[in-house]
Order: sequence, then C-alpha cells, then structure tokens
Amino acid sequence: MVVVWSNSAKAALKKVYEYIALDSLQNAQMVRDELIDLTIHLSNHPEKHPADLYKTNNDGSWRAFEKHHYRVSYRITEKQIRIIR
Repeated sequence: MVVVWSNSAKAALKKVYEYIALDSLQNAQMVRDELIDLTIHLSNHPEKHPADLYKTNNDGSWRAFEKHHYRVSYRITEKQIRIIR
C-alpha cells in the first residue's frame, strides 16, 4: 500500500520545520525525518495506530498518532494511506 501526503499535510509539516529551525536546524531536521519515517512504515502496518477520536462518524478508516507534539491524521483506503494532517 502506498502512502500519500495531502498538500495541506505537506504545508503543515513545512511550517513546523521552519518554526523549529528558527531555534535549531538539527532539531527541525530530526522532527521532520522522524515524522516522515513513521508515515512510511504505515504502508506495512496501516492499522498500527488507534482510530482518530476527533473524527466524527469514523468508520475505523481514520487513524491518528502524535509525535513531538505534532498530530498526524491519516485515512486508510483500498489503495492508499492518505496523510491528511
């Protein structure tokens, strides 16, 4: 299964990176790389994380996790895992 980032998720990650980079470029790169790595691993284990409790009428296809105070929300479809936030 392929992992695809939405444009808004890419923009949010870039914004977080730029904010952290104001204090530490090294930390910004670490946070960015860890978040990307975690989403890549979703292709092997898409249901690893719990259902997204903030998504109303969640049929179980919406999942979420937090890392470094950044919340990643994604949806599992038949052909892909879409990173939404």
